[in-house]
Amino acid sequence: MTEHTRTLRRPLLGAALCSVALGLCGATPSLLAAGKRRVSFQEEEIDPGRYRNGSNPQAAAFIDEMVAKHGFSRATLNDWFGQAVYSATVARLIMPPATPGRKSWRAYRSRFIEPIRINAGVRFWEQHRDTLRRAEAEFGVPASVIVGIIGVETIYGRDMGSFRVLDSLSTLAFDYPDTPNRASRSALFRAQLQDYLLWCRETRTDVFSVLGSYAGAIGIPQFMPTSLREYATDYDRDGHIDLRNSPVDAIGSVGRFLQLHGWEAGRPVVWRLAQDEGSRGIAAAAADGEPWPTRTLNQLTRAGLRLDEPIDAAREGETGVLVVDLPTPDAPTEYMLGLRNFYVLTRYNRSFFYALAVYQLGEAVKAAMM
Repeated sequence: MTEHTRTLRRPLLGAALCSVALGLCGATPSLLAAGKRRVSFQEEEIDPGRYRNGSNPQAAAFIDEMVAKHGFSRATLNDWFGQAVYSATVARLIMPPATPGRKSWRAYRSRFIEPIRINAGVRFWEQHRDTLRRAEAEFGVPASVIVGIIGVETIYGRDMGSFRVLDSLSTLAFDYPDTPNRASRSALFRAQLQDYLLWCRETRTDVFSVLGSYAGAIGIPQFMPTSLREYATDYDRDGHIDLRNSPVDAIGSVGRFLQLHGWEAGRPVVWRLAQDEGSRGIAAAAADGEPWPTRTLNQLTRAGLRLDEPIDAAREGETGVLVVDLPTPDAPTEYMLGLRNFYVLTRYNRSFFYALAVYQLGEAVKAAMM
């Protein structure tokens, strides 16, 4: 058995933070987890040489496309993919659990709205107060929301992932595990791999130097390569974008991402519902799982739903809303109404749990700052 066919083990540099849900920073960009799993290892299983010299048909076809479509040097690509490795660890982690548990909002929330993240968020906010104030003024996104996203994603840069991005994306583009959605997922990761190589060329970045999550998400805000190219910004004005080492760039990039996805400055994220049986029943009937506003407030209030909010019902009657359902096993499902800004948070990650955890973590940090 040669070096290029046997599976080896490579030490990991630290805990790998999973960022895996196809929101791609929200159904397009950031491939961030609908329910993040946190995984720690001492080593990673790899298979060197798997993509060398056309040995993998998918990799060979990808190289042909990058040469024809984007003018890459075939020799350069052959060299890069000759050094890329298949990661059995990545392939294993991308798989859904063999026995999926029941979704629990309370369990999910407890992982993010807790003292370690809140205290780290306070320190982050204090250290970057001026930058957060500038981003809020420029993008219209509250500092608390930016702080919430960065806290949920990486605990303010503490857990950014230790997988080589080239290896992760190659594994998932060319050798995605055998699942019912394999074709669509492989295509998605091929697109991310394409954007990663384009970004490396545009920024003169060594393709082997970038580390990220096992799904290929990069830096403090865990941007996938597509988001990196489209939304990242040089917010510290040092001449280059560095989401792994520059919290300032991370803050500006998150703010810009949310602004360009339609964030409405000065508007709420969610409204609380009254807890009477009638309101809860209407919310349950209207909960369709869609992340965008599909009804108006008037439609729900005319059916009998009541809010636990001091709002001007006449002025807000035509506001678009969605029902956010938050199930917990062996407990009553919780409901809220999400507005346009809640929808925008699901562009970062489509999960309702994620979007609300981001908002509530940011609010908890803001309260702790007072």
